[in-house]
Amino acid sequence: MRILTCTTLAVAIFGTTALAEPARFELDPSHTAVFFTVDHIGYAKTLGIFGTVSGEFTYDTVTQDLSDVRVSIDAASVNTFDSARDGHVKNKDFLDVSNHPEITFVATGGTPTGDTAGTVTGDLTILGQTQPITLDVTLNKAAEYPFGHKRMTLGLSIETSIERSDFGMTYAVGNGLVGDTVDIKIETEAMKMD
Repeated sequence: MRILTCTTLAVAIFGTTALAEPARFELDPSHTAVFFTVDHIGYAKTLGIFGTVSGEFTYDTVTQDLSDVRVSIDAASVNTFDSARDGHVKNKDFLDVSNHPEITFVATGGTPTGDTAGTVTGDLTILGQTQPITLDVTLNKAAEYPFGHKRMTLGLSIETSIERSDFGMTYAVGNGLVGDTVDIKIETEAMKMD
């Protein structure tokens, strides 16, 4: 799967600069979940999850400088826990996966809001349309993994909301059958690359 790259953004997301020792991190696919909820006719929110996600970034655990963030989601990996609905979500009314197989995020900046929290701004591309978004990011833990690979691992919780109509996905927005606002959450562990 192709991953889009971005230019180095040299952002101090959770701190200030010092002597930096940046390292490259990759999302652990077995510990990464991108999930979303969207309103269904006002009754309840429908849950969906993307099963295939990849990404990398450069991060300095001392200075907390973040750069070169790139993430890719396989749009066809969407799962809403109902096969008929999954087929609909994959067709042209929603994700149109045959023509737009990839969802990407490329970071462009960031702002610290605390010692372990901040925002990351960037460009999200869905259906071939790119819109700026802001992610709220919490660094849960930064430590060597206690078993297995024993690599430095970062635990991150990330969330944002988008309007799907901003990306040209207007099916059932006007009649209120499916909400326009999509709440997105990401739970991930990112491992230092060798």
